[in-house]
Amino acid sequence: MKRSGVLNRHLAGALAELGHGDEVLVCDAGMPIPAGPRVVDLAFVAGVPSFAQVLAGLLAELVVEGATAAEEVREANPEAAALLAGLPELRMITHTELKERSAGARLVVRTGEARPYANVLLRCGVFF
Repeated sequence: MKRSGVLNRHLAGALAELGHGDEVLVCDAGMPIPAGPRVVDLAFVAGVPSFAQVLAGLLAELVVEGATAAEEVREANPEAAALLAGLPELRMITHTELKERSAGARLVVRTGEARPYANVLLRCGVFF
C-alpha cells in the first residue's frame, strides 16, 4: 500500500497515465460530466471531499503549466477564486465555455464540493 500521496487507486493510476498537455477537469458535484474522459468520482457526501482538498492533493502530484476556470467564480464563489488565483497561466472563460472545453479533458475528478463554480481545467506540464 502507498504510504503517502494519492491513495485512491483509480485516481493514482489515472494520474500516472497523464502526459504533457493533457487536461484534468477538477469539478464540483454539480458540474455536468462530459461523455468521453475517464472519470474518477470522489464525491462522498455534500462537501466531502472539498474542492480545496482535492485541488491541493492534485497539485502535490502533478506538474501544472496552465489552468482554465469560469469567470463567474470570482463573484459567485470567492473562496474557490482565491484557490485558483495562484495557478500558473490562469485563463478565465465563461462557465458555458468551460463546460464545452471539459469534453476534451483526459481525466475528470469529481469532488463533493457543494458550492457553485468550483471547477478548473488543469493543463499538465513536464517535470524536466
